[in-house]
Amino acid sequence: MPASLTLPSGIALDTLLVELRRLSWGAADILRAYARGEQPPHGFPPALSVDAGGEGPVSAADLAVNRWLLDGLAQAFPDADWTLLSEETAKEQLTEGEPLAADWLWILDPLDGTKDFLQGTGEYAVHLALVKAGTPVLGVVLLPEMEELWLGVVAGEAGEAWCENRAGDRSPARFSDRRAPGELVLVASRNHRDARLEQLLEALELGDTKAIGSVGGKVATILRGETDLYVSLSGRSAPKDWDMAAPEAVLRAAGGAFSHADGAPLAYNTGDVRQAGCLIASHGRAHAELCERAAAAMARIDPGFRV
Repeated sequence: MPASLTLPSGIALDTLLVELRRLSWGAADILRAYARGEQPPHGFPPALSVDAGGEGPVSAADLAVNRWLLDGLAQAFPDADWTLLSEETAKEQLTEGEPLAADWLWILDPLDGTKDFLQGTGEYAVHLALVKAGTPVLGVVLLPEMEELWLGVVAGEAGEAWCENRAGDRSPARFSDRRAPGELVLVASRNHRDARLEQLLEALELGDTKAIGSVGGKVATILRGETDLYVSLSGRSAPKDWDMAAPEAVLRAAGGAFSHADGAPLAYNTGDVRQAGCLIASHGRAHAELCERAAAAMARIDPGFRV
C-alpha cells in the first residue's frame, strides 16, 4: 500500500479506504435495485420502472446515491478539511469562472453512464475522486453490474491501483503488451461520436475498437488489458470534472497516462468544469506518439481547435 500519499490532517489512508469500500458497495446495491425496479436499500424511495426517465427512476437513482455518498463521507469524517462536490450539487455550489475555495476537494459522480443505465447495458459506473490543488490523488471507479471496485492511490513512483470484489479479493491492473499504434485497441463511446472524431481515429491508424459506456467503464477496460486507449474530443458539449477525475486517478496510479493531446495535464476545480479539448487516456506505452499524432491530425481536421 502506498505510504507516501499525504492526506488532510487526521485522515488515515487505511481508514479512508475502509469507508470508501462501504460506501461504494452500498451505492452498487442502490443502483442495482433501481435498475431492476426493486425496493432500494437504506430507506430510499422505490422506483416503478427504469423506462420512466425524467423525474422517475434515473433521477431517483442519481439522487439516492448522491445522498448516500455525501452523507456517508460527512458522517464518517465530520472534521475533515475537505469540500464535497458532486454532479448533483454543482449548480448550487459553483459559480462560473470561480474555483471552489478548497485545497482538498472530493469530486463525485453518483451515476456515470445514464444512457447505459436506462438502456440496461450494465455499463454504468460510480466515480469518487479526491483532488489536491487541482490534481486527483485518489480515485474510485465502481462498476456495479460487474461487481468490480477499482481503487487508485497516486503517490509518485509508489502509486498503486487494483480491483476488488465484494469479498475483498484483490487483483492488480494488467495493461496489455501492445505498443505499436497499429496494434492498439481503442475503447470508444456509443453515444458521443461525430465526424471529427471519426476523422481523428482514422488518422491515428489504430487496431480494433471496442464500444463501452461510462468513462469509468472505458478506463477499466484499459486496466484489464482488454483495450489500450480512450480518446475524448469535445464538440458542442464536453465531459465534466466528475466524468474524468476518478478514472484519471486510477489509471495514473496504475502507471498509465491521461492528458491533452499536447501533453498538458488535466486540471480540476478551475472555475470551468468542462474538460474540453482532445483528451487521451492510455496504458502509457505509446502515449507520447499518440498525442503527437492526434495533435497533428486535429491541426488538419479543425484548424484552431485547442487540443
